[in-house]
Amino acid sequence: MVEVPGARLRALLAALALEPGRIVTRSRLVDWIWGERPPADEVNAVQALVSRLRRVLPDGVVEADSGGYRLAVAPDAVDVARFEHLVARARTAEPPMRAELLRSALALWRGPALADVAPRGSETFDAAAARLDELHLAALGDRIDADLRLGHGSELVTELTGLVAAHPLREGFVAALMRALAEAGRGAEALTLYQRTRERLAEELGVDPSAELTALHTAVLRGEAGGERRATNLRAELTSFVGEDDEIAAVAALAAGHRLVTLTGMGGAGKTRLATETARSMLPGLPDGVWLVELAPLRPGADLAQAALTAIGLRDQALLGGVRAGEPVDRLVTALRDREILLVLDNCEHVIEAAAALADRLLGECRRLRVLATSREPLGITGEVSRQVEPLAAEPALRLLRDRAALVRQDVGADEATLAAMARICRALDGMPLAIELAAARLRTMSVDQLAHRLDDRFRLLTGGSRTALARHRTLRAVVDWSWDLLSDAERGVLRRLSVFAGGASLEAAVRVCGEEELLTALVEKSLVLADGAGAPRYRMLGVIAEYAADRLAEAGETDAARRAHLAYFTELAETADPHLRRAEQLDWLATLEAEHDNLSAALRGAIADGRSEEAMRLAAAAGWYWYLSGHRAEGTELSVAAASMPGEVSDEVRALVYTIVTVFVTSGLGGDHFQAEKWILEAHRLARHGGYRHPMLGFIEPLERMLREPSEFLSAFDPLVLDDDPWVRAQARLSRARLRLTVGGDETGVDTDGEIALAGFREVGDRWGVSSALAFVADRLAMRGSFERACAHYDEAVTALTEVGAIEDVVGLRARQAQLYWLLGDEERSAAAMAEAQRRAGGIAWPNVLAELAVAKGQLARWRGDAEEALRQLASAGALLGDDDPTGWVRALAMDVHGGLADDLAEARRHRAEAFRVAVAGGYPPLIATVLIGIADLALRRGEHRQAARLLGAAEAVRGTPDHSLPDVARIAAAIRERLGDRGFGEAVDEGARRDWRELAEAALAPDQSSARASLM
Repeated sequence: MVEVPGARLRALLAALALEPGRIVTRSRLVDWIWGERPPADEVNAVQALVSRLRRVLPDGVVEADSGGYRLAVAPDAVDVARFEHLVARARTAEPPMRAELLRSALALWRGPALADVAPRGSETFDAAAARLDELHLAALGDRIDADLRLGHGSELVTELTGLVAAHPLREGFVAALMRALAEAGRGAEALTLYQRTRERLAEELGVDPSAELTALHTAVLRGEAGGERRATNLRAELTSFVGEDDEIAAVAALAAGHRLVTLTGMGGAGKTRLATETARSMLPGLPDGVWLVELAPLRPGADLAQAALTAIGLRDQALLGGVRAGEPVDRLVTALRDREILLVLDNCEHVIEAAAALADRLLGECRRLRVLATSREPLGITGEVSRQVEPLAAEPALRLLRDRAALVRQDVGADEATLAAMARICRALDGMPLAIELAAARLRTMSVDQLAHRLDDRFRLLTGGSRTALARHRTLRAVVDWSWDLLSDAERGVLRRLSVFAGGASLEAAVRVCGEEELLTALVEKSLVLADGAGAPRYRMLGVIAEYAADRLAEAGETDAARRAHLAYFTELAETADPHLRRAEQLDWLATLEAEHDNLSAALRGAIADGRSEEAMRLAAAAGWYWYLSGHRAEGTELSVAAASMPGEVSDEVRALVYTIVTVFVTSGLGGDHFQAEKWILEAHRLARHGGYRHPMLGFIEPLERMLREPSEFLSAFDPLVLDDDPWVRAQARLSRARLRLTVGGDETGVDTDGEIALAGFREVGDRWGVSSALAFVADRLAMRGSFERACAHYDEAVTALTEVGAIEDVVGLRARQAQLYWLLGDEERSAAAMAEAQRRAGGIAWPNVLAELAVAKGQLARWRGDAEEALRQLASAGALLGDDDPTGWVRALAMDVHGGLADDLAEARRHRAEAFRVAVAGGYPPLIATVLIGIADLALRRGEHRQAARLLGAAEAVRGTPDHSLPDVARIAAAIRERLGDRGFGEAVDEGARRDWRELAEAALAPDQSSARASLM
């Protein structure tokens, strides 16, 4: 406890403490402390007070931020916050717990609010103090009400007498004292208190007592107020209700506005508990009570009306209605006709017809009656409002597990690992309350982690239900068995087959694989299948139901047939979608396939596992372009390679196409990796060359094979493609030819024309991915020529197109490149924004190469800015991401190149430059080689080899085929050389380097013995 001297200093602390962890503005502090007489220099006055407060409090507790100050403590460190939190918890707790929570909250008070602060003339302070005092009185009233409900009225007389004396016009305290006096047998005193209060209200306020107080006065006169009359058979619960915070209130509101409400949902979803808790909350407003009619024990054909009579307590006597003879339903109608009552018809599903008939008869003849039913399907009568009881969301599910776990063992723990394991349990059980409670019971004999790892066999594991529960609620299997047994044979068949779907099913898919639409609708109505989506619904089962149905599918011997039907449907869907992915309707079909992503993957994995070569390759070939476009490249690579590697009889065209898809994936790094893809290219070419090709992708195997066979003459293989009948093929051929002419041949001839024609072609067919690729290529060319602003505009448009199709990994590189160009333009704000977006996009990507590429780009930019420490940190991050596995090599080469520019020691710089050169040459990508040659030129310059450095600049330009003005090192190195050699000497050396063998130049510059290197270059 820290003693804070001075009223204003205490006022400052109080203002901050009332909002712990949040900023309190300087102007609010002035209003709070000085009120209508602020100091002339408000800023300095507040700062002076804050300084004094900081000297009293521990270091770092008072922080300055955004024009105000913050008390850097957790909310539960402040009594006011703890008080309000306890009061909020009490509102949803049962009376015993509610009373205890409120007692704990009230124990935090030490007198009137802010009594030792009291700055004068501050309306802000006065309002806060008044609010806190009112909260205190309200909490006190709630605690007294809870105690009264628990039957402790006679014990409260003394306390309430004092409160009424202090607050004579507060009718809540007056009513509570009247109840307490009546319960203690002192009704006359209660009547006297009412009369005294009535006179005082009239004298001081000119009003009559409230309707509630008047009704209580009448009850005391009649002798009916000596304790709460509970017209209900609802039992007191042994456990707290855990669910969505406003769920009870929502159902109560429905029941208040509609006379028949049915809570539907699968077994174990918590329908009964929600219904009884809702009914309990409505009890005070129902003069004739709330009655639970449990239908679960009844067999079909039983008399439901008699069960209701028994539940209400009538049996053969006429406690409510005054009749003895007649059929049970007639006696029930007579008894309830004039009563304002709520019947809870629980578990109607196995007697649904009889329950519907009873509810219809009662509601039709008993106009003040309300019915709240629970069932796995609606009763299906006019006027019914149904509400689906969904499984618990993540937070309440975890809360339920923790609450029930605490009942069976005291050492469960609340550390991060335990909570994570509990969250896994809740997810595995789909948030189903009964399953969670069964899981909690198992914690008597195993740890949370053990339980989490054993839920693969959930039906065998979850068998420890309460001995007093219904038999069908004692094990998880019994819960689902109950629903299964109520289905027709045809409904069971549909439910079994639906288990082969992953991630839900569209209506068309479900009907094709499972059966009739009407049966699917019936399963939805019986809460075994969920229909999601506001538009076209998707049908899915919770994991528990899906596992049960899959077991039943296997028992029926139908698994293979259902999986084949599932595979056939999704292969047909992918093959239908594939051509549309290269047209204007691309986005619609991508969305269709994205919705079925899990099904596509499950179907292909199943086909691979079952050894179905033809089917697996067909699906991989058809889905490959979707995976590539939509940001599923890691999965696409894995599945396409697995399918393409299968043995078996498969048509040449299918094999050729899936090999081509594999080639697309394994060469998707910058510049491609044709060496890794060589076997796939050669095999695809062998299979496709005699039969021609019908699929657009197959046409591109010929140039790839020619590039392997005749690296210097392969570009002519694109000539037939640029004249193809398919406009997409023509555009892609132009773009591929332009890229490869530069990257393989270092030749600029026609590349800009090809790029622009490709862009126009992709725009014409509406392929956004193609548009983005062409825009990025044109932007790269603009950047090399120094048109950085135009290049960035093209990158922006490319990013928009890529985002539409979902190829987020490509966005990362484009934004990182933009960040570098904006920095070269001198626009550091836009540079930082572009890099921040690149980092944000990278957050959802698992490819190490993409993340390493971003780290290297950030490192390069940091080096240009002169921040060597940040550059090295980014390079270390890239190295950790790559490890020893960098299939394309270009990221490692760039990283080594940046390292070389950062190294102060020349020997260290030479080692990095040599490694960058080795990796770049192995990759065979000319633009990368040119970049590395520039780095070696920098090394030569640092060693004083100016002519050698100039030759290397010339060699780099020759390798790339054009100057690159987006590399600031070139201008820096050239300026330093010109200063030493002059313009003429520099030009001659550059020209010489362009004619010389770049390998020899680089190797000589990298040689450790520089004397021999100089001799070889003279």
